[in-house]
Amino acid sequence: MKVRKLIVLTLTFTLLCGSVAYAADSVTQKLRVLINKKWEDGSDAVIVDNKTYISSQLVSDKLQAILLMDDNDKKVTIYKPNVHMSTVHKSTTFREVQKDQPLDFNVFITVDSLKVDISALRLTIADTYGAETTIWTQKSGDSDFPDKKYDFGLTINVSSYTFAQAGPYTLRFWMKPAGESAYQVVSEKVLASK
Repeated sequence: MKVRKLIVLTLTFTLLCGSVAYAADSVTQKLRVLINKKWEDGSDAVIVDNKTYISSQLVSDKLQAILLMDDNDKKVTIYKPNVHMSTVHKSTTFREVQKDQPLDFNVFITVDSLKVDISALRLTIADTYGAETTIWTQKSGDSDFPDKKYDFGLTINVSSYTFAQAGPYTLRFWMKPAGESAYQVVSEKVLASK
């Protein structure tokens, strides 16, 4: 009699645990996210109770927006400033460069709709292998830093930069929000080295 009860209880608990695991799996479904024709694997996107949840960090990174998290208020805010970059060599805009030839050029950056205070700016260039070099930085307190401005323009002179490999080079414009420790990318421009 005891063996029979033990078998029935074991079978009941086994079925119960399996049902709970199946129910939990059917409530939460992982998603793959496709952004600009590129799959973002491991992106922490899920469907829970027929609602889609996507990582705010993923959204911020792909939109090139500023992400601010306030743990006290349990609030996440995403600001997307309107930022444009153009590259000019001898008064002519360009997107392609000659490989292995030093180039002097200017990067014109215009910013508007900036709704957050910033404490630093940075311009970098990443080569075809992803190695990133800082070209220019500026911080709050510098003579021409755009403190408390929501729209401004910058002209950055780049002297004798050599595009050593053939392929894409990426200019990245970064902003550091006031009170934060990390820079965040707000604009990118790709230059082709041939």
